[in-house]
Amino acid sequence: MKAELGRIEIPGEHEARDRAWSVLRSAFAERLPAERRTHRWRPAVATAIVAAALAAVLSSPGRAVLDDLREVVGVERAQPALFSLPSDGRLLVSSDAGVWVVQRDGSKRLLGPYREASWSPFGRFIVATGANELAALEPDGEVRWTLARPSPRNAVWTGSQTDTRIAYVDRSGLRIVAGDGKGDRLLAAGTRGPLAWRPGARRVLAYTIDGRIRVQDVDSRRVLWQARLAAGKSPIRALSWTRDGTRLVVLQPFGLRVYDDAGHVVAQDDPSDATQDADATVRPDTHVVSVIRVHGAQSTVFELADGATQFNGTGVFDQLTWSPDGHWLLVTWPTADQWVLVRADGKRIRAVGNISEQFRSREFPRVEGWCCGS
Repeated sequence: MKAELGRIEIPGEHEARDRAWSVLRSAFAERLPAERRTHRWRPAVATAIVAAALAAVLSSPGRAVLDDLREVVGVERAQPALFSLPSDGRLLVSSDAGVWVVQRDGSKRLLGPYREASWSPFGRFIVATGANELAALEPDGEVRWTLARPSPRNAVWTGSQTDTRIAYVDRSGLRIVAGDGKGDRLLAAGTRGPLAWRPGARRVLAYTIDGRIRVQDVDSRRVLWQARLAAGKSPIRALSWTRDGTRLVVLQPFGLRVYDDAGHVVAQDDPSDATQDADATVRPDTHVVSVIRVHGAQSTVFELADGATQFNGTGVFDQLTWSPDGHWLLVTWPTADQWVLVRADGKRIRAVGNISEQFRSREFPRVEGWCCGS
């Protein structure tokens, strides 16, 4: 009887199916670009999909549309949990619950209710920020030291095994402190981030100030070079260096630029008004830049130099993070609640679902870094 009922065609079923699918596509296409924040892309698109589908879900046609949606959003047969990482190193992840360290075997440790975090050089420590606190932690969560500061964020760590610096911003501007928590000082007032240390022995920092990119030696305070941002472009989302320190990638949603070590533009990407670049990253030990392009109801990961597609799908991709050895590219996919791991040679893809639930988060978790090889 159940099988027979399932074969009965309900009047208007196909029309309802088409109408619901049209609503879902419109929800993707008409969303507003979000400003980059600690959680740059809230799962607003996924929420819009659910809201649009609720009106139809009470009917059999509605359930059929939701089945189709599951097929086109997300990688089919994704793992239900993160059982392991495909490469050496550990992930640092922030969620509503706080900051987590994820080991290669998939085990996770919640360090505390921090908002952001990043690795120290060589992955020995973690710098994390709370509402009014900057903290240095062991990867097991043990606190080494803290500083009380008003709304600190964007903390990044650089240096050698014995001498390190941390850059961060608070309400006063850009500040520098030694890795042991001593000597905290203001470097530039009014700066809000993001920040990126140039690899190498010298402590050279890239940041934005007064509509310009500035690259500065923080010990001598000498400005090495600076360049004005393109007029009319949106705020900076991210800064990242190549490992050899000769290229700086500056990401704006509508104007990505790659600068050489003299401040000259050597590559760029300028999406149209209907698209935007959501994230960009450099493959370790290369100058190859991978970019997320969000266009309408689709997202694509491509290589900047030749436009070669690395991965694409329906909805919004958020972040790109390379494994320390450069063999795997992690793509975060809030719309599908998945992480997708793409091999650099394009021969294999691994997907993990239920990401928000695994990190006890209503907002989609943010990957803060993948460090370091064992």
